[in-house]
Amino acid sequence: MRTVWLISIMAGLAVACSNEASAPTAATAAEASSARATPLIIAHRGASGLYPEHTLEAYGAAIDMGADFIEPDLVMTKDGVLVARHDRYLSTSTDVADHPEFADRRVIKQVGGSPMEDWFVEDFTLSELKSLRARQAFTGRSAEYDDEFAIPTLTEILGLVAISNSPEQTVGVYPELKSPDVFTGLGMDMETALLEAIDAVGLKETGAPVYIQSFNPDTLRSLNAKTDWPLVQLLPASTGERLSPDQIATYADGIGPWKQVMVLFRGGPLAYVELAHNAGLEVHPYTYRADDIAPGFETFQAELEATFALGVDAIFTDHPNQALAVRDGQ
Repeated sequence: MRTVWLISIMAGLAVACSNEASAPTAATAAEASSARATPLIIAHRGASGLYPEHTLEAYGAAIDMGADFIEPDLVMTKDGVLVARHDRYLSTSTDVADHPEFADRRVIKQVGGSPMEDWFVEDFTLSELKSLRARQAFTGRSAEYDDEFAIPTLTEILGLVAISNSPEQTVGVYPELKSPDVFTGLGMDMETALLEAIDAVGLKETGAPVYIQSFNPDTLRSLNAKTDWPLVQLLPASTGERLSPDQIATYADGIGPWKQVMVLFRGGPLAYVELAHNAGLEVHPYTYRADDIAPGFETFQAELEATFALGVDAIFTDHPNQALAVRDGQ
C-alpha cells in the first residue's frame, strides 16, 4: 500500500523535475550540505524500547546493537550534577513514589506552563537520586527491568562512550539540555557543566563525535560562542520563535524536527529536507518508534524506508536495532 508520506515524496520529486532550471534538486541539496547516503542512527534515550530509558544498561545495549550515537537528556541535581532524565519530574520514570523518606519532596511546580504536583530532580542531591531506581516510562512496553537500574550521571555516560570506541566501532554522544531556562533561573550553569564534562573525558582524543541539541535557541546561540561541537536546533523551538533555516544556520549546524513537522510542511517532506540542506543544515528528525508508527504506514520498516528516502542525515529512534537493520538492508 502506498503511504500518505510516500505520495508526498513522489509529489515533491515531480515538482522538482518540472522546475529543473530553477528549483533545487535532491542531488544539489546533497552537494550543498553534509547529507549522508547512510543516515546516522541515534539511540533515543538509549535502547529505550527495550530497557528503562536513560540508564547505562539502555545506552550499553544500544552501543552493542551498533548505534552511531546514544542520546542522553540532561537535567541537574540540587548539588549541580548533570544526570540523565527526560523530564525534571521523576514519578513517570523512577520509583520515587515508593520512597517514604522523600514524601515531603512532592510539590507543585510549573511544567510546560501548567502546575504539576510531583518530585523534581532539582530538589534532590546526587546521593539521594542514586537511591532511586529507573522504571519503564511508556505504557505497553516491558516492565521486566523496572527497579533494577540506577540514574546515571553525564560523567558515567561519557565514560561508557569513551571506552566503547574502538577501531571497529565509533560511538558518539548526542546530549540534550532540558529546561535550561529553569535551571538558569536556579543559578545553575548547564552549558559550562556539559562542556567541562566532555573535555574531562577527552572525547576528542578518543575520536568520539558529539552533537549538542536543545529546543531553546538562546541556549544554542550561547553555546555557539563557547564550543566547536556541532549544534542542533530541535523543532518546534521551545521559545515559540518561527525560525527559518537561514536564521538557524547562523548559530547551529542542523535541525531536529518532530517528524510530523516534515510531513505537514506545505511543500511536503522532501522539500523540507531540501530547504534545510540548501541552508547548509543537517536534518535529524525524531522520534521513530516501532510501537508508535506514524499514520499512513502499515509497518515500522515502511516508515523508516520512506524517511531514509528523503535524504535525512540521521534519525532518533527508540529501537536502534530495527532501524539499523532497515538502513543496512538486513
